Amino acid sequence: MQLLDGAANPYRSDNTLIKVLARAFRWKRMLESGEFATIAEPAERERLASSYMTRLLKLTLLSPEIVEKVLSGVYDPKVTLARILVPFSQQWSKQAWKAR
Repeated sequence: MQLLDGAANPYRSDNTLIKVLARAFRWKRMLESGEFATIAEPAERERLASSYMTRLLKLTLLSPEIVEKVLSGVYDPKVTLARILVPFSQQWSKQAWKAR
């Protein structure tokens, strides 16, 4: 989709959220593939605390609908990295974010 010249984009992607999701899904793939045996190994390589990496890895449990909203920028602007890291239900049906 192309916007007309001078038209404002009604959606705004949050690059921080996108990067965090991308990293989390990359680490998950690396762990699932056997490239790393424990969370401590990629955490050490990335120079992160294992506990922080674990918190980010939990984001891979977000529903596909929410991940799509983050990637497309179609969600409540109050959603921030701090809010997304708050513990959430692992059941997708109980994960609710407002779409714009």
